Amino acid sequence: MAYDPDTDTESVTTDEPPVLPTDRHTGCPFDPPTALTALSDRPVRRLRYADGHVGRLVTGHAAARAVLADPRFSSRYELLHLPMPMEGAPGELPPAPVGDITGLDAPEHTRYRRLLAGRFTVRRMRQLAGRIERFTADCLDAMEQAGPTADLVEAFARPVPTLVICELLGVPYADRGRFLGLVEVIFDQAADAEVRDEAYAGLLRYVGELVLVKRAEPTDDLLSDLAAPGPDASGSAASGLFDEELAGIGGLLLAAGLDTTANMLGLGAFALLSHPAQLEALRADPDLAGPAAEELLRYLSVADPLLRSALEDVEVEGELIRAGETVTVSVQAANRDPRRFPEPGRLDIRRRATGHLSFGHGPHQCLGQQLARVEMTVALPALLARFPALRLAVPSGEVPLRKRSSVYGVVSLPVAWEEE
Repeated sequence: MAYDPDTDTESVTTDEPPVLPTDRHTGCPFDPPTALTALSDRPVRRLRYADGHVGRLVTGHAAARAVLADPRFSSRYELLHLPMPMEGAPGELPPAPVGDITGLDAPEHTRYRRLLAGRFTVRRMRQLAGRIERFTADCLDAMEQAGPTADLVEAFARPVPTLVICELLGVPYADRGRFLGLVEVIFDQAADAEVRDEAYAGLLRYVGELVLVKRAEPTDDLLSDLAAPGPDASGSAASGLFDEELAGIGGLLLAAGLDTTANMLGLGAFALLSHPAQLEALRADPDLAGPAAEELLRYLSVADPLLRSALEDVEVEGELIRAGETVTVSVQAANRDPRRFPEPGRLDIRRRATGHLSFGHGPHQCLGQQLARVEMTVALPALLARFPALRLAVPSGEVPLRKRSSVYGVVSLPVAWEEE
């Protein structure tokens, strides 16, 4: 069935809405699923969701930007349908937990966003570059001493962003054993919904305990700043946030700051090692670090998809999206739209890849995008400079990849650096 916008009724069509293709493991590990590429001939099309709902799939770059920037499309979880099945997922999604700004619309989202945006400016994030350089050097020192082989995820891709986000938020790095496993479960779509919920609750408990410590003994970090006691007896912080809100925001920043950047570093290193000419170009010219980061973000698109729900009828690229329809914005397809990026399937670190949608777009664009950029532009060139002979220690087809996660990446990345 398909909507007829002229009669506002349904007309019969032979086109059965497809389900969302998600298997990226049938060819190049860096490319979108072949079936998704085949669906990208139209920027907007109908899509069948896991619960039978028929909504929309957006694959075109311009259409994706239009949806993500339009306030007529909601981010509220309770209005959304899931495009792919998830173990134990409820028939209807619950509202966003307190402090989870990704599942809110204005004005609630605006209040949180304004409070946090000034703490993630380009200037502030660039001021962290020196510390990121030190953390990266420490990780590379340890890796070199333990060598001549390593799992690059465990030695480099995970510890660098963990150290950085802990430093920024004021989370003790020694506590990483308490939260790293929880974060991994939260993003694991193969895990049962109850297990994911327990992991999320455990993360909130940990951050909630930390908030109380920050209130009593503040230090120079973001959580202490947000948790500073307010001027009245309302129980809120000077930021206007209550403890439950602080725990929710802190948990969100901790999880997102760890997992997405860790997978960009791991998968980004894998991509460079699989494209020797691009790797050597970056090693030879440090000024390419910025463009290389943007191109890797575009090329890999690790956080995908983004979901919205139409609050009213909206026309996008000539297609009428009906009120109540869930829209799945495929970031990996939009970032490979040849109308926006010529030869999109080619990794080219000299490409002007700005305008990609790997951090989203519009009011929900990623708060931590500048931090992720600084981490990538510092850490990847440092890795290549330290180990001129760095190579994969296994055939590329044997590198294990995340199969059921909302953030794509490598499970491990065996490397070696001594001459063969």
